[in-house]
Amino acid sequence: MLFDTHVHLNVEQFDEDREVVIQRAKETGVEHMVIVGFDHETIPKAIELAETYEQFYAAVGWHPVDAIDFTEKELAWLEELAKHPKVVALGEMGLDYHWDKSPHDVQKEVFRKQIRLARKVGMPIIIHNREATEDIIAILQEENAKEVGGIMHCYNDSPAYVPACLDMNFYISLGGPVTFKNAKLPKEVAKMVPLDRLLIETDCPFLAPHPNRGKRNEPAYVALVADQIASLRGITVTEVQRATEENAKRLFGIKDKNATG
Repeated sequence: MLFDTHVHLNVEQFDEDREVVIQRAKETGVEHMVIVGFDHETIPKAIELAETYEQFYAAVGWHPVDAIDFTEKELAWLEELAKHPKVVALGEMGLDYHWDKSPHDVQKEVFRKQIRLARKVGMPIIIHNREATEDIIAILQEENAKEVGGIMHCYNDSPAYVPACLDMNFYISLGGPVTFKNAKLPKEVAKMVPLDRLLIETDCPFLAPHPNRGKRNEPAYVALVADQIASLRGITVTEVQRATEENAKRLFGIKDKNATG
């Protein structure tokens, strides 16, 4: 089965047909999803979806673009939400140097506060990175994020940074870009990451994989990501599905009902 580790079914792009999208994902073999909330509006919706569907889970965090709006009140809110039984990670959090809404120094401080919270509550973190890789790795190292580990979400950077991420107990998650014709970096990463540290995602409604590039992304399309990775690695799709599902369950602490021990 497929495990989409990063979806935004909690955003308005799915308000008209959310149930249809979910059903289509199930028919494609997507069994588990993590709904990622990143601000005041999307966090409650992520938890609501996780409560509604048994095999959906939630992640809660504060997006770096909106770091300027983050206060101690939001930090306390995240800490309280981390106690929810369906919340399995904190994030997405990180740095985004593409947009200029929040100054870099503010983003860094909010990032550090969320890492410290994750260590306090013992929960993995989901990293958003846009044009800020070296600063992100430095902060993760300085804040000892290795204690909790997490996910480098929608990794689309140089393979040269992968060893440092793996050394800090992070998984590498690949999405739609690995299917893009001219996307050399994620293809190289897909071939080099140890299979037991690899995850797949859609980041829907963004970054739809080929042949749906430019359209609204949805969880069912994570199958296309798995197909491409299998092709690049020269293994079966079943191997990719099994490994990435097991990896996600291990990271998020999800146990199958029929598991023993």
